[in-house]
Amino acid sequence: MEPAAWYELEAEPAAGLRGRELFAAAAAAAAYVAAIAAVAGASGAFYIMFPELGALAYDVFGRPRGRWSNAPIHLATTAVITAVIGILITRALPYGFISVLLNVGGALAVILALGSPIAPAISAGLLPLVLGVKSWGYPPGILFGTVLLAALSVAWRGLMLRETGGAARKISPSAAPAPRGLFWVAAYFAFLISAVAMVRLTGLRFILFPPLAVIGFEMFGHTESCAWADQPFRLPLVCLLTAAGGLAFHHLLGVTWLTAGLSMAWGMAVLQALRVHVPPALAVALLPMVMEAPTLWYPCSVAMGTLALTLWFWYCRDRLERGQNHRAGAAA
Repeated sequence: MEPAAWYELEAEPAAGLRGRELFAAAAAAAAYVAAIAAVAGASGAFYIMFPELGALAYDVFGRPRGRWSNAPIHLATTAVITAVIGILITRALPYGFISVLLNVGGALAVILALGSPIAPAISAGLLPLVLGVKSWGYPPGILFGTVLLAALSVAWRGLMLRETGGAARKISPSAAPAPRGLFWVAAYFAFLISAVAMVRLTGLRFILFPPLAVIGFEMFGHTESCAWADQPFRLPLVCLLTAAGGLAFHHLLGVTWLTAGLSMAWGMAVLQALRVHVPPALAVALLPMVMEAPTLWYPCSVAMGTLALTLWFWYCRDRLERGQNHRAGAAA
């Protein structure tokens, strides 16, 4: 057996690397995030350290035939556009039901209008509202990281396709089919409203942590292709562990490039140990780096938010699957 053959991505197996190549991809993703953190620290522009870059890098390097890697223009630009929307809303409205719904709704409108596969762009819009960031330096900071990642993805994809003999293999489309119907929209936004209500009742802002909006969109909007929808009850444990690991490294080492690299490595190890492909969980591990004095309430809040999402998805799942199967049959 090839060394480390067990280490592989479960989602879109034809698009993902395996064995030594995937180890190399994981190392490249961790090195990229550490480099971004180093630039952010050296420049003083903490906005450059956008946590979802960890999720994007993991998938782009690990699945060179995947949707995110196959859409470098969207990869470079989508999160920047939603970041602008997020800053506008954060400057105009306080945190609450209206601002969250406008924020996520605006990000979804951008993604669906552009046909972009970059769902983590939802997090780019919501992050300023959750953290109270109002600086116009935030979108250019994200632009730096996404343009660099897009450029690296093109080079990495060409290298891996040559190394693995994959030039002749089918490449995934640039985006999943746009979700249709109204039930998934109603279910998704009902969860967002309930999550904001939980935040207001408890005062724990990170019950609705930004990557959770990304996770929920994939679960409700693309149930049939979401990598973790078949194992939803692993989600709270995965996010709790990545949040706790990121918090621990933050307290031990501070906000440094080493913290970023180790948090990424820890997150990737958790995903592989629990055998579920949830790239946004890596953003959960990196979030403490952009938070002000995170405490143990952070992983607790993450666990509450993900458990609430999982239970609601489990309740809605049959109807979501029936609707998507019906649309697939009608299209055929």
